[in-house]
Amino acid sequence: MMTSQEANDWLFEQKCRALTDALAKRHFTAVYCPTSADAAAYILREAESARSIGFGGSYTVAGLDVQKKLAAAGKTIYDHGTPGLSPEQKVAAMNAELTCDLFLSGTNAVTESGVLVNIDGNGNRVAAMSYGPKKVIVVVGRNKIVEGGIEAAIARVKRVAAPANAKRLDRATPCAVTGFCANCDSPQRICHVTTIIDSKPGRSDFHVLVVNEDLGL
Repeated sequence: MMTSQEANDWLFEQKCRALTDALAKRHFTAVYCPTSADAAAYILREAESARSIGFGGSYTVAGLDVQKKLAAAGKTIYDHGTPGLSPEQKVAAMNAELTCDLFLSGTNAVTESGVLVNIDGNGNRVAAMSYGPKKVIVVVGRNKIVEGGIEAAIARVKRVAAPANAKRLDRATPCAVTGFCANCDSPQRICHVTTIIDSKPGRSDFHVLVVNEDLGL
C-alpha cells in the first residue's frame, strides 16, 4: 500500500505530466522532471554550448544550485542579484541578461492549460523571458500550477508569491507586513509589470521544465 506521501507524489505526477502535454501543444519544449536534480542536470546539459548565462532572480532556480557549477565550467554569469553590486553594476547585469546565450528563470504561476503568468517589479525578468536570449529555460515547481484560468494565476501571485517575495526582499510594502495584498501604491511595490505568455514566443528557443516538487515561492 502507498504511503500518503507516495500517493500525493503520484497525484502531482499526473498533474505535472498533463501540464507538460499542455505546454507542448503551445509549442514550448516541455519536459517532465521527477525531481529538482533532474531539472538541474537538464540545465547543465543545455548550458554546454552557452558562453553567457543570465539568472532572473528566481528562488526556484537558486534552489537547483547550478550557478556555481556553471561558473566553474567557465561560463560568463550575469546575475543582478549578486550581493555587493553597486546600482550601476546591477543595471548592467540586468541589461546583459537580456542578450545572454541562456536565460534561467522560474515562473510565478502557470495554468493547467499551459499559460505562464508573471508579475515583475522592473520588468527585466519577464522581458528576457519573452525576447532576447538565445535560449530560455523556465523551471516550474508543482506548487506553481493553478486550477482555473489567468485570473486564478494572477490571484496566486498576489496571494502567495508577491507577499513572500516582498518580505524576502525587505520591501516597505503592506503585504510584507500583513502577508496580504493591499493593491498598494507604495514606492517599493514589486508588482508593476504583469505578463501572460500564451504560447512560445515566435523567435524564442523556450524550454519549460515541470518538476514534481514544490519549488520557489
